[in-house]
Amino acid sequence: MASSRIRIMAKRLPAFFKKLPLLRLLLAVVGGVCSSLAMPREGIWPLIFVSVALLLASIYRQKFSTALFIGFVGGLSFYLSQIEWLSLYLGPVPWLALSVLEAAIFAIGMATTAAVWAWLDQKLPKTWAGASLTALTISIIWTSREWVSITLPYGGFPWSRLAQTQSESILAKWVYLGGLGWLTFLVAALSALLVITAISFFKQGFRIKHLALPAVSYALIFAIPALMFIPSNAEAGTLTVGSVQGNANAGLFSNEVRGTILNNHLSASKLLQSLPLRSSMDVVVWPENASDISPLSDIGAAAKITDFVDNEIKVPLILGGISSRGEELYNSSVLWEPGVGPTDWYDKKRPVPFAEYVPDRDFWYQLAPDLIGLVSRGYNFGTRDGIFSIQNKADAGVLICFEIAIDDIGRDLVSEGAQVIFSQTNNADFGHSDETYQQGAFAKLRAIETGRAIVNISTVGLSMVYAPDGTKLDSLPVFEPGAMITQVPLRTSKTPAMIIGSSVDLFFNLAAALITMIVLMTWLRGRKRGSGR
Repeated sequence: MASSRIRIMAKRLPAFFKKLPLLRLLLAVVGGVCSSLAMPREGIWPLIFVSVALLLASIYRQKFSTALFIGFVGGLSFYLSQIEWLSLYLGPVPWLALSVLEAAIFAIGMATTAAVWAWLDQKLPKTWAGASLTALTISIIWTSREWVSITLPYGGFPWSRLAQTQSESILAKWVYLGGLGWLTFLVAALSALLVITAISFFKQGFRIKHLALPAVSYALIFAIPALMFIPSNAEAGTLTVGSVQGNANAGLFSNEVRGTILNNHLSASKLLQSLPLRSSMDVVVWPENASDISPLSDIGAAAKITDFVDNEIKVPLILGGISSRGEELYNSSVLWEPGVGPTDWYDKKRPVPFAEYVPDRDFWYQLAPDLIGLVSRGYNFGTRDGIFSIQNKADAGVLICFEIAIDDIGRDLVSEGAQVIFSQTNNADFGHSDETYQQGAFAKLRAIETGRAIVNISTVGLSMVYAPDGTKLDSLPVFEPGAMITQVPLRTSKTPAMIIGSSVDLFFNLAAALITMIVLMTWLRGRKRGSGR
């Protein structure tokens, strides 16, 4: 039975591909590639509107199955072009595998969009109101699909978000009101309006009235943040933070001589002595994996750090390293205080799947034993809060690496009382690629969203400090040892995004599910009537 179905499908495939309009496929590929140019480091952020518009145009008035295929091609182009840096870490296989998985989710979202769009074209009047409702519905489905991509499976891939492209545009301020999901929704809505307007031109010819709706929409969505004031004053005083970039080869598979990475950061920390605010420094922050020997279990490493803290900086040090408790390993951040030693620690709550641990290892090992075998040790999921008390002066929130891209991590830190956020990261595996610049975009957006200054300190860069309104306060060049001492404001109030951000995400997901169900039920009723005749 199954073999006969496969033979039937195989016979139909040539006809299916023959019917595929090549122009649609070209639009999907070009749209996907355009998205990468909108991302940092290229940062041509207006291109994201062109990208999404082309992707949407590629599936307009296509059947579900055809839109599914075109959407997959567009999704593959979208992800492959954006995350090529992943191949620098484990080679092309993880890059291709992740892109294919995300493209499959992307394809389902695009096919759903095509079906809903066709239904709306039948039901809604050809007016401004109809065009607006269509654009808003399309953007709701896009935003919901993005949420699925950044959440599922295994915690999802919290990257390649439309909001990420807008870190350097005036639209970045929108995350203050509703979070990154809200900004993605607005970008998708403007893009949908762009393609709906273009379709009207093709159908009815150029008419000046067709420009009214997109012109007003673009004007409002750009004007509101331009006039918006985002507070960044010090509500609870200031904290003077020293941060050190050791320029260490701290990749997961680096073969440095044991202790080299720790020594790099000790050496780079001497640069703090010559900086203007040295005498008022309250805390020093090292990046993720700054010590390749755990000072919690190695006497020699502990002695070096104790000497450094007690005799050189004489203020608390927050450092990243690998810790163990029994047989369990953790990617940790440790608070080391003068005259006391380690007093608190945070374990990364969201280790990266297939890099820091392998979910369902037995299953995946059968499919790719050489690749899975490279990840020989798995880090456990942390359960402790990420709040460190800094000499009774501040409650600092700590997160590690890709956690800067996870919405819930930032929300949790603010709700737990973080007045400033330290983002410790290790970008050594990704060389001179765009990855660190894309991660830096998240740091800026997260500062605006949370209303907290963010110190993003990396082993090799990009390291930077952002004020709560997204203003860059300090930075270090990549792949150079360096140090910063920055006075940052401490804040206690919550931004609108911290209050309603999770509700905004829930609304988009429920709305997308409801719209899809209505269209599906309408289609099923139509088929039932047709079969009854």
